[in-house]
Amino acid sequence: MSYLLFADDNEDMRHMVRDLLESSGHEIALAADGPSALEAVKAREPDLLILDLNMPGLSGYDVCRAVKRNPGTARVPILMLTAQSSVEHKVEGFEAGADDYLPKPFDARELRARVSALLRLVRREADRNPTSGLPGGHAIDAELDLRIVRQETFAVCYIDLDNFKPFADYFGFSVADQVIRETGDAIRMAVSAVGTADDFVGHIGGDDFIVITAPDRAVEVAGECAARFRTVVANAVGEESMRLGTFTAIDRQGILRTMPLACLSAAILTVRPEDWISSRHLGARAAEVKRTAKQSGPGTIVAETV
Repeated sequence: MSYLLFADDNEDMRHMVRDLLESSGHEIALAADGPSALEAVKAREPDLLILDLNMPGLSGYDVCRAVKRNPGTARVPILMLTAQSSVEHKVEGFEAGADDYLPKPFDARELRARVSALLRLVRREADRNPTSGLPGGHAIDAELDLRIVRQETFAVCYIDLDNFKPFADYFGFSVADQVIRETGDAIRMAVSAVGTADDFVGHIGGDDFIVITAPDRAVEVAGECAARFRTVVANAVGEESMRLGTFTAIDRQGILRTMPLACLSAAILTVRPEDWISSRHLGARAAEVKRTAKQSGPGTIVAETV
């Protein structure tokens, strides 16, 4: 259930919109003016804020600007409802930070559709990794479930960066952040170059990425990702470090030693729908295969069947 806040100085409109959206399964709070709307946002952040344009105290524009200027609430999507449907008013609303605009009078079906679309957008964007911009956990699980429902056989490439924590400690946060961001881009480009149009790229978190592709493309996709990752590292650390190929840092056991620059390993699992158990089971199997890859040395690609 989503929590929505609707601000309008017209009592009949407030109750009509409340009844309409409650019937769609949402929880609705109401505010009669701009200041009350801001107080309500401060008390409890809504999943969506719906604002009338003309309200006493503070207009919808004023409330919108205040919400979007506050870093704590800037992510809240805002839908403006108003009888003033001129282009100038729409432009002013968008410049104030509104995410969508619906003129009055409106069709109830369109209001429901716009609310649903904005909520979907927020959920999708909230699930993206802030560094790489790639879809995260919920989107990955949804993609796996979709392929099982479609009874597809597919391959999952679990991509891991070897020696990345000591690499990040040695070269610093800024370089590490750059590498993660550019790794996401490199994997996308690798999939575009040698994968299929139906492939999926996600970011599990940290230095762990995932590609879902066709079984006959998986090894080539992983190899292309590894090749492009080497360029990412070269861009980040410079020619001298690449020439040396190593750095000295404290490993996970707390021992100071010389290690190779970060490189990319991959565990590839082919999944048949008739053998599917769960994404948790798949993750556990992937961890086993990744351990096998790491034991074979940095930059290893290992392929198995679930």
